[in-house]
Amino acid sequence: MIINDIADRILRGVETVQDGVNEALFEPVIRLGVTGLSRAGKTVFITSLVANLLDRGRMPQLGGSAAITAAYLQPQPDDTVARFDYEAHLAALTAPDPHWPQSTRAVSELRLSFKVQPTGLLGAISGPRTVHLDIVDYPGEWLLDLGLMDKSYADWSVQALADAQARDEGAAFLEALGCVDAGAPHSEPDAKALAEPFTAYLNAARAAGYSDCTPGRFLLPGEMAGSPVLTFAPLPEGNAPRGSLRREFERRFEAYKREVVRPFFRDHFAKIDRQIVLVDALGAIHAGPKAVEDLRRTMADILSAFRPGRVGRLFALLGQKKVERILFAATKADHIHHSQHARLTAIMEALVREARDRADYSGAATSAMSIAALRATVEETRDHGGQTLDLVRGRVADGQGGSKQAAFYAGELPQDPAHILAPARQGATAWLGDEYGVMQFLPAQMTLRPHEGPPHIRLDRAAEFLIGDKL
Repeated sequence: MIINDIADRILRGVETVQDGVNEALFEPVIRLGVTGLSRAGKTVFITSLVANLLDRGRMPQLGGSAAITAAYLQPQPDDTVARFDYEAHLAALTAPDPHWPQSTRAVSELRLSFKVQPTGLLGAISGPRTVHLDIVDYPGEWLLDLGLMDKSYADWSVQALADAQARDEGAAFLEALGCVDAGAPHSEPDAKALAEPFTAYLNAARAAGYSDCTPGRFLLPGEMAGSPVLTFAPLPEGNAPRGSLRREFERRFEAYKREVVRPFFRDHFAKIDRQIVLVDALGAIHAGPKAVEDLRRTMADILSAFRPGRVGRLFALLGQKKVERILFAATKADHIHHSQHARLTAIMEALVREARDRADYSGAATSAMSIAALRATVEETRDHGGQTLDLVRGRVADGQGGSKQAAFYAGELPQDPAHILAPARQGATAWLGDEYGVMQFLPAQMTLRPHEGPPHIRLDRAAEFLIGDKL
């Protein structure tokens, strides 16, 4: 495997050296990775970001040091990767009866190019230049798989079984595990008898709000569904004689890393130099302390997959890239009143503190904020029981195939994030005295004025942090 690693790095450097020279000397390229865990809103984020970069009337905080004179879509450079279906997703969000687009199922890409005229003295002596933004969309579940590369099958099994025992959703899998002798000769029916309930458990855990549900391809198998590389499960420690089920599962785990995880890293992830990680923090809080602690641990694991830091000009010419900027963004900020946004941001910063410290130490710029890529609500204040409540109002499903307007009070987030994170770290099963709700709002009907993209919350600040220095 060490020889393969060296060969991969050499091949990647040779393949990208010409692209690196062109980018450094002629037209800079920013490769922005967009990921997040389930229901974080990756598809909506990219769609709204592109729409607001094409029509920048709602992006006042973007590009303070240069004037973007034009922005336009272009064919992406990689013909082997699916194109992000921007037009179809935008049509879904702006239809007379708008609906959320399909979520991310595989890697996709989109190129957006800018004509930029520098301002000030530099603008007086230079003409406009072209900057390309390649947006790479990939499932967050696949990102978590990168953490498996440094784990043995035994190490992974210990953690996976501990997680299953701590989650109610793991009961059926653990029952099936008790009926199988892992040291007995391997048979495919026995393998399926464990892999199928294990896969069902991972899907149920994700639906319940848990973040760490690896291996990720068990959740999004695509063309690999039913293949041996996705037919294994964690097993407790024990003897692993040749030909046993335990030995076969160990072999398949290593094949999963080699045939599934490594190609994703080599072909997509290793080429990213800016990254946004979208997090449904409100959904985790609603799911309870276990989900919050799982999310905190997951965010720390996610950063271990990055190679944060700055790359010198010479290494950039040779195709070597590191993630220079990482933004952790709590999505769906429009689901709570703006008076709660600072508290949501503080919780987000506390959730990713360990992850951010690792990146900052390595030289990468990091930030955390709360955003709404597409604003689906409006705010209002009502008197209720002698109290004044800050509400948000928007479209919700009426249960009959249509929609209706509803006002919602999500609860008050604490000023001190420790009131959320401490019970989570201590293993609490429920919040004491507080309830935090989540409403599933539908996209709001909108009419876009000329030169304006969809309404949002702090999307311009997110874009400025991620790409503003390159414009």
